[in-house]
Order: sequence, then C-alpha cells, then structure tokens
Amino acid sequence: MSLSVRSIDERVSRYSMPSRQSVPKFFFTCLLNSALRKAGCACIGKMFYNFFFTQYKGALLRNIPVVNVEHPLDEEIPFLPQKVNIYLGFFSFWIRTASFLNRIYPDRKECAADFIASIGRLYKAAAEVYAACFSTTKRPHYLGTFRFVLIHAFDPHLMCIPSLHVMLVIRTYTAFASIIRTSGDSEMYARQAAELRRCALAITESVLYVKQHSVNCVSAAMYAMTRFDPQLFTEKDAEAFAGDLFTDNTVPSAVAGRIREHILSLYRRFLAQGESSADWTEPLLAFLEERKT
Repeated sequence: MSLSVRSIDERVSRYSMPSRQSVPKFFFTCLLNSALRKAGCACIGKMFYNFFFTQYKGALLRNIPVVNVEHPLDEEIPFLPQKVNIYLGFFSFWIRTASFLNRIYPDRKECAADFIASIGRLYKAAAEVYAACFSTTKRPHYLGTFRFVLIHAFDPHLMCIPSLHVMLVIRTYTAFASIIRTSGDSEMYARQAAELRRCALAITESVLYVKQHSVNCVSAAMYAMTRFDPQLFTEKDAEAFAGDLFTDNTVPSAVAGRIREHILSLYRRFLAQGESSADWTEPLLAFLEERKT
C-alpha cells in the first residue's frame, strides 16, 4: 500500500508544473480529442495566415509600409545572445500551459480548448495592425549559434508592434490564473501560476536582450492585451507587470528604472488614446504614422 502511494506521489510531482509538460505528447493528445483538435487546427490556421503568410507576402510584394520603432533606451540594454533559448521558448510556453490545463482538468476539455482558441485570436488581432503597417528594429548581424542563423534566415523581422511574443506570454499567465480562480483552485495552483508569471517576465525581457524588439513594442503589446481582454489584464495588472521587469541587476538599476518608466508611460498613452478611438488599433497606427516622418 505504501509503495502505491509513493508511486502516485512521484507521478504527481513529476507533472506538477507547466514547464514539465511534454509538447509532443500533448500534440498527439490534441489529435485524439475532437475539442482540442478543432481548437488546435483553428489556432494553427490563424497563426500561419496572420503572421507567416501576411509577413512573407508583404516582404515579397513590398506593398505595406515599414517603420523603424526603436527607442534610445534600446541601446542601453545589452545584447545577450545566451537569452535566445528563453526567447524561442515562448511557443512551447503556451503549449505546455495548455497541456497542464488539460492534465489538471481532464473532464473539462473546454479549459484547454478555449485557451488554445484565444491564442489564435491573438494572432488575428495583432494582424489588424501588421496589415496596415509593418514595424522593425535594427538587429545585430550575429550568427554565433544555429538558433540565430534560423532567426535571421526565416524571420523577416517586420512585425514588431505589437509584440506577439509579449502578447502571448501575457495571455498565457493571465488566462491560467483566471481559469484556476473561477474553478476555485487558486490556492492549490498558486505555485504554478507564479511560475508562469515569472516565465512571462523572463521571455518579455529576452525579446529586448536578443534585440528582436524595442521597449516600445512591449508597451504596445501590453496595451493590446488590455484591449483584447480588459478583465484579465487591467491597467493595474499592467503596472505590476512592468514594475517587475528588469529587477535582477542584469541591467544597471538606473537604466532598468527608466525602461520600466518608459514602458508604462507609453502604455498609458496608448490606453488614454484608445478610450476615444473608434478602433483599438488607432493609437498604435497613429504611433507608427508618427515614425514615418
């Protein structure tokens, strides 16, 4: 009897965190479940059309204006190529979270399915800006690792505002927190929710460390998420999220303070402009228009 209990405890421990979920295994789980399969196929379709197809088509036809969106603060953030693994981990980050939701709520497939579907909607929402104006930054021509070779070979780097990386990680940790809260399980999964938020912060910082985005892109993504789901990412949540960026002393404290202040200030500007706008994209498109001159 004791061996059986120990075996169960070890199994629970092994899968107790979202980061320990198997992406390939969850892929096959989705194939075998109609709700997850439908949500996954719709998500993949929106992802490829709104991000890859739109970007490559625009890059080839050159029919969409391209604006540089850098800020002087970007130069004060060091280029840290070792952060590339964190940067590229954004995709498995949300998939592992979906897998964890499916594991802890096996009889409520809609939890994972609805979360996956919302990721697809994020791509579609961000494309409303991309389709009107591309945005870019200057990247170091660094090819020191195979991952950077892949990035430079396959990423035209034309969709910076809003940052989908930041949008996706914010959606992931806030959606998870909402699901466990409405299920009455916030205390039970508090450790997992905290892990997801820490990972979201780390990935957000990594997009700046590997020079794939500007600090302006982070503000735009935070604004997009408040407009995408005001209940899950409120202005208060945004303030807390921005306030927890760059707190590990990798960047000098004075510089980190200016970065946090700028990100939040621009976010508030977008939010204020958005209140009187007919469409949520108007503040971001107006910002891009300013950069054309």
